[in-house]
Amino acid sequence: MWNEIDQHMQHWIREAGERIRDAFQTKLKIETKSSPSDLVTNVDREIEQFFIERIRRTYPTHRILGEEGLGDTLEALDGVVWIIDPIDGTMNFIHQQRHFAISVGVFQDGVGMLGYIYDVAFDELYYAQKGKGAFLNGTPLPPLEKTTLDRSIISLNATWVTENRRIDPNVLAPLVKKARGTRSYGSAALEMAYIAAGKLDAYITLRLSPWDIAGGMVIVQEVGGVVTNLYGEPLNMIEKSSVFVSKPGLHEEVLAIIQR
Repeated sequence: MWNEIDQHMQHWIREAGERIRDAFQTKLKIETKSSPSDLVTNVDREIEQFFIERIRRTYPTHRILGEEGLGDTLEALDGVVWIIDPIDGTMNFIHQQRHFAISVGVFQDGVGMLGYIYDVAFDELYYAQKGKGAFLNGTPLPPLEKTTLDRSIISLNATWVTENRRIDPNVLAPLVKKARGTRSYGSAALEMAYIAAGKLDAYITLRLSPWDIAGGMVIVQEVGGVVTNLYGEPLNMIEKSSVFVSKPGLHEEVLAIIQR
């Protein structure tokens, strides 16, 4: 079953990407959701509906959790559940037409079985099937090697080391001082893909939804990366939570600093 779903998904996600690239030439309808920085466009909704129509037609017993709310209302991940973010990094999509991605994870009874992150602007598809490795456009991604904080580039939004409502900025500031460097791309999916591919070493954020990380979690774990919340606990894929993704070894070092 998983090989069949993978074949469908790789075809669908590239077709969806082509639709998004075509939308670069059109005028977007932009709306705000919870805040002026929480944006949604007509393309977000159209792409989510595109996936839903194909999934329901091909796998009518599967359920769907989508960012734009066009799927099912779920309280648990029983059975096969598709978790979809049609455009992760909508602000980047609107302002830059790059640094955004389609993100899809397919779970069975709460276990991630398939993960996809498609960097639409650069035509880079990261994907993984549980137990079969992770790939970038067909090329296998090697297992992640252990590293240390002083040799690492960490993806961390400046929000979390300045005055904010969620965390004392002094908790994460030592990481910025000790790390080799910091970056922020504005797309959780891409930042997780970059960790899987060895382009980043860790990613920390304080509040994400399941669709932001579902695809990336499968891919990162398949190459030996670690995905938890900031307390080092497994993520609940039904709720919003903090997220900490990193290479092995580094995960323990960073948690020790955070929890001092």
